[in-house]
Amino acid sequence: MIAQASMAQMESQRGAPLRLALAALMAFGLLVLQAAQAWAQDRPDTFADLAEQVSPAVVNITTSTRIARQTNQGPVVPEGSPFEDFFRDFLDPEGEGEGPMDRGPRRSQALGSGFVVSSDGYIVTNNHVIANADEVLVEFFSGGELEAEVVGTDPNTDLALLKVESDEPLPFVPWGDSDAARVGDWVMAMGNPLGQGFSVSAGIVSARGRALSGSYDDYIQTDAAINRGNSGGPLFNMDGEVIGVNTAILSPTGGSIGIGFAMSSRVATGVIDQLERFGETRRGWLGVRIQDVTDDVAEAIGLETASGALVTDVPEGPAEEAGMESGDVILSFDGESVADTRELVRRVGNTEVGATVPVEVFRGGETETLQVTLGRRETAEGAIPAAAPADEPIEMEILGLSVSTMTDELREQLGLEDDAEGLVVTDVADDAEAYEKGIRAGDVITEAGQQKVASAADLEAQIEAAREAGRKSILLLVRREGDPRFVALPLDQG
Repeated sequence: MIAQASMAQMESQRGAPLRLALAALMAFGLLVLQAAQAWAQDRPDTFADLAEQVSPAVVNITTSTRIARQTNQGPVVPEGSPFEDFFRDFLDPEGEGEGPMDRGPRRSQALGSGFVVSSDGYIVTNNHVIANADEVLVEFFSGGELEAEVVGTDPNTDLALLKVESDEPLPFVPWGDSDAARVGDWVMAMGNPLGQGFSVSAGIVSARGRALSGSYDDYIQTDAAINRGNSGGPLFNMDGEVIGVNTAILSPTGGSIGIGFAMSSRVATGVIDQLERFGETRRGWLGVRIQDVTDDVAEAIGLETASGALVTDVPEGPAEEAGMESGDVILSFDGESVADTRELVRRVGNTEVGATVPVEVFRGGETETLQVTLGRRETAEGAIPAAAPADEPIEMEILGLSVSTMTDELREQLGLEDDAEGLVVTDVADDAEAYEKGIRAGDVITEAGQQKVASAADLEAQIEAAREAGRKSILLLVRREGDPRFVALPLDQG
């Protein structure tokens, strides 16, 4: 009996792991089934209801542009040729000097999309859809047409605001929160692709925060089909809110390959609000030249993390008045941390002109907060005086550079101001780190270790000070053709 009981117990013990494995497998399968069911519930069965809901507020846009008269002289016939009379009669049958090769003014047409954002007739589209147009016609889903007036445009974000006058309130769509959109969320585009008006396509958010070429870019990337003619149309979330303005595609063929870009509503709402209020944009202006903080730059100045915006120059303007200096690293703006230059430009541009905001900077190993009253970028652009050209070294070889003290002859050769100071780079070794980082002969080094340098001795002193402080690199401020930039060079080159 004892033996039989022991055998049964052993069999039970050997079967326990199998039962546990089967139980775990069943639990995993149940989780997979529940996830699949949840995903199936989140996936829309149809976009028909959404399309029906928003269609009345989406419009086709047709623009007409007057093309200047073009004159074509036609074939050249030698004087005295037997064909001279024939071509004269063909090209000028009435004898008035205007034949079929002399074309008068004509009109070209372009197609785009847009959407109504208020019941009183404000319509959003792309700037490139209506640029230089003499006439803008808006076609509604109901079939009616109205002529539109251009209220304002912003080429920097490729946005434009139109206005139509209607006897009845117009159906419109609300803005949504593009920051709440996640990669993988469903979206729907609607517009006038290739002239096929009120066409719907659907996809997902493929990526966020894309930049194409502008300082204020914040594009949503989507695989919803976007083609020519979709420009200016809305990108909807599943609540029927506009989270993006369809603007561009990436395509080697000119047609959709599933890579489209819509300017985020976070940027668009601010721009459109200003266009409605002022007929133009009024962006905040800090008044600094900046560059990103790299790992070697961060190490050279004793900054723990490579983030923020490094100030390379502070011309006359709001930042200078607040006490900002070249070499400062802007860590936060108006209470929010700054990751890089692009983020800073966007935040400053979105801040009201005349606002006084706290700006935290890193300087000399410590942080301090400056109070900056912002100017207006649109009036400041082009007013910043050009800085002296520059880039690196001295009459001495150091860090792979040959540098020379400044002379009147060098100032004249480089086109510098009479009072320009610094060290002129006369040569750069091809295998030097300085060459890899873009320093070239003719550059002028004005600072080393965030201290002004005017001689080789000044540069050597700053290099020695950096070594004594345990730095692995030294930060140089280099100028070239009016543009300053910081370059961190390693100190182990001798």
